[in-house]
Amino acid sequence: MNTTALYSVSEGIATITLNRPHRLNAINPELLSDFKSALDQANADSDVHVIILCGAGRAFCAGDDLKEFDQQVRNPTETRAYIERIQDITRGLCLNDKMVVGAIHGWAVGGGLEWVINCDFVVMAQSCRFFFSEISLGVFVTGGVTRLLVEQIGLQNARKMILLGERYSASDAVELGFSWQIAEDDEVTPLARSLAQQIAVLPAGPVKNLKQALRESPTANLESAMALETQATLEGFLDPLSADRVRNRLS
Repeated sequence: MNTTALYSVSEGIATITLNRPHRLNAINPELLSDFKSALDQANADSDVHVIILCGAGRAFCAGDDLKEFDQQVRNPTETRAYIERIQDITRGLCLNDKMVVGAIHGWAVGGGLEWVINCDFVVMAQSCRFFFSEISLGVFVTGGVTRLLVEQIGLQNARKMILLGERYSASDAVELGFSWQIAEDDEVTPLARSLAQQIAVLPAGPVKNLKQALRESPTANLESAMALETQATLEGFLDPLSADRVRNRLS
């Protein structure tokens, strides 16, 4: 039974809720496994037309759980497998046939921010804050963001966001065109569900065809980008200096 990624279905809408609130839904192997299982279930269910992605507690997702970093870098084979599980989430969100609506609040950091970028629509709370921490730790981004983020906000903005690790607010998201809509915190989930309901009643075939058509030109490049990300992330994870940076960040 999934515990770190809750799954429910109602009116043709599958809701996946990241559920490690005591760690701000930070990513670890259990969450990745549960999240992938939930995504596979939603994508395989012909009665599900839309997926809502959200997080329990005070944040959407605080990125990789740095307290478990040492477990993720024990050897190259296990580290590569861990990174590939992260990339599999992006495949389940981006290379599927169903629209994904993100209902995002609180922190969306690193891998969590990557999953926001993977959504087709993003409803963002006023409380939302987001940034990439990977480069400062000596590791690398995943989630196809080296391709997808450029398409969303442009090359210069993407380069700045990934490289410099600056913190952004919900109002910044509006300015960048990063979010579909901003709402008060208590309105985010209802707004995301209202949008999902509008999509869910549309004919499934054209919706699927639209998602496929919009991704068609970058699909091959997305896989290529993810392959480069995987190799770069593997090298960063296995660099002893990265572990030192993580320990310094935690101290």
